[in-house]
Amino acid sequence: MGQGKYPVHPILLIDDEESWLCSLELLLARHAGINNVICCSDSLQVMEILAHQRCSLALLDYTMPSLSGNELLAMIQHEFPALPVVMLTGLDRVETAVECLNAGATDYFIKTHEGERLVAGVKRILLQQQIEQENRRLKSGLLKAELNHPECFKSIVCQSRSMEAVLHYVEAIAEGSQPVLIQGESGVGKELIAHALHLVGRPSAPWVAVNAAGLSDEQFCDTLFGHDRGAFPGATRVRKGLIEEAGGGTLFLDEIGVLSPASQLNLLRVLQDGEFYPVGGDRARKTRVRFVVVTNQNLAHLVREGAFRSDLYYRLRMHQLDIAPLRERLEDIPLLLDHFLQTAAVEFGKKRPTPPPELANLLRSYHFPGNVRELRNMVYDAVGRHQARKMSMESFRRAMGRTGQEMEESVDLQRPLVSFGDELPTIAQTVEQLLDEASLRAGGNQSVMASMLGISRSALNKRLKKLREE
Repeated sequence: MGQGKYPVHPILLIDDEESWLCSLELLLARHAGINNVICCSDSLQVMEILAHQRCSLALLDYTMPSLSGNELLAMIQHEFPALPVVMLTGLDRVETAVECLNAGATDYFIKTHEGERLVAGVKRILLQQQIEQENRRLKSGLLKAELNHPECFKSIVCQSRSMEAVLHYVEAIAEGSQPVLIQGESGVGKELIAHALHLVGRPSAPWVAVNAAGLSDEQFCDTLFGHDRGAFPGATRVRKGLIEEAGGGTLFLDEIGVLSPASQLNLLRVLQDGEFYPVGGDRARKTRVRFVVVTNQNLAHLVREGAFRSDLYYRLRMHQLDIAPLRERLEDIPLLLDHFLQTAAVEFGKKRPTPPPELANLLRSYHFPGNVRELRNMVYDAVGRHQARKMSMESFRRAMGRTGQEMEESVDLQRPLVSFGDELPTIAQTVEQLLDEASLRAGGNQSVMASMLGISRSALNKRLKKLREE
């Protein structure tokens, strides 16, 4: 996308006064960043243009020779009913406005003194179109099992339904320009999701990342907005900020929850106006960068505590992704284990080790406070230490804190899965012992228990309830 055309499909400007067309084109470029327009001063050519060129919307003068604005509006409504039409007129008459709106116009503006309202109206229509397109893509994605751009998600290893839903949502919103808020615990893969969003929606545009943690208000403004020469002592030359570096690409802003009130306000202004001022500068610069912000904090909770601006929060959560922790998507663990074994072996120049079959169950019994990052570190440490053909589980146990006396008191996971004495237990006794054993290994976590037993959470609840009633 880079600094390409905006919007993707041009806006058609129709007016018999060429000087007004030039003024309108300049107005839209300066105040809305719109640089993709078609100017038409002959009303007789409009329908031919629309027949060969898809447009985002049409701005149509009410009074023209050959075909009047009202006549053209009726023709456009008949041939291209989905195309929004904004009527423009020099006549400040309520009757004319009502007539145009009743005829199907999307909006109506006075040419001479409603420039700001006109720009706001055009931006509102483009935003509405974008939201509708994203909703259509989202509905289409939810109905399909396959992703349209699987190559963009190759760094994300998962098979859980919650993660697959996230990936489909990413595809649905990737081509838009509204901010995206990604929340989740540390280590769940928020940056991977953000980068996949960028690869789907803006693959040829810049990806620029910045961590907000530790930035003072002055550093935050200078980092994002840049500065003009002489803005402060030592500013001997103009410096571009990261917003300008990102151009029409993606600006990834990490640790958004730690921003100070002043930095929050500066960010809000950029999101609201689509423009910014370099430090020490007096001329606004337009931007079409897409903000993707992430946090491991709960912004809604911070808003309730008064630590985060509510207006900024609602602006950021135009699209919100909540990434589940690894302990809530245990079915991803075997895939992640296999993936990290392979990548670690390549990195260490070793043959991929064979993990013991009990390893996956051991991992599923752990709560993983560090999530996927912690699992990766465990695997890399184990592969780095690995010597024999079959991988030892000792390094994993040590990383989980399950060593020494604790391990002696716990269950030996390398014993046979089931063993019996001389007298066989009843089925009811076996089920009870199996549930007790699963509860012990899972630390009472019913999601982990269900995964270990190969049943759903609801099925486990039914069995536990039945056991209590007996």
